[in-house]
Amino acid sequence: MAAARLPVPLQHALGRLLGALARWLLPSRRRAARINLALCLPELDEAAREALLRAHFRDVGIGLFEFARAWWGEIAPIRANAQIEGLEILQRLREEGRGILLVSGHFMTLELCGRLLCDHVPLAGMYRPHRSPVLEWAVLRGRLRYARAMFANHNTRAALRYLKHGGILWYAPDQDMRGKDTVYAPFFGVPAATITATHQFARLTGCAVVPFFHRREGSRYVLRIGEPLTPFPSDDVVADCTRVNAAIEAMVRQAPSQYLWLHRRFKRQPDGRSRYD
Repeated sequence: MAAARLPVPLQHALGRLLGALARWLLPSRRRAARINLALCLPELDEAAREALLRAHFRDVGIGLFEFARAWWGEIAPIRANAQIEGLEILQRLREEGRGILLVSGHFMTLELCGRLLCDHVPLAGMYRPHRSPVLEWAVLRGRLRYARAMFANHNTRAALRYLKHGGILWYAPDQDMRGKDTVYAPFFGVPAATITATHQFARLTGCAVVPFFHRREGSRYVLRIGEPLTPFPSDDVVADCTRVNAAIEAMVRQAPSQYLWLHRRFKRQPDGRSRYD
């Protein structure tokens, strides 16, 4: 793919233009993002939230080029500007023989930073299969260039085996996954249907649950691996999901424009009504 091989500054410039265009061409997603920002960041006034909305769409556009580079391009130009903190934490846990569940959120940098992390540790991921066979093939082919394995989100048995054998699995539990086991846990103080898999993975495998944050700072990429959540899991699945949501919320506050606000995170609510009606 030609776009994956463009110089990084040109990708960023084109991405900002593409994102600005998408803001006008995707009114339903623009509306969802605007509602999300109002719910999650009420401390900002309307002008500040609109400025953040514009910045978010620019980062979405840049993120599309980052996805392309991670899947089909070269990341040698990126490595020199990458900063990775906390690799010693992963090394310590691996020496203990524990599986590691790297918990992150849906940030636009997730693919490129995942590939950067694969330079240092063998990393697998979980993903939601695509309806289009062509897109499914392209995504898997791109990710398997650098990931150790990819597990569809319905293939939990294989993911459990991988963790039990000491594997490192990247996982983002911050979307409303209809049809999955969920509880309502606060995210930015708003009830959010939250998948319980993080709790279940830890309970069934004894893996460490480790926060993994990544962001773009100009032309530099910062990856930060945190200390494992302890004690985890507890006997309270809602409390555990609340802790995971709080960890992701802290990540979002550090790079708010790079988080995927386009997702309808609060489409299910305890009273049965959607926040987007």
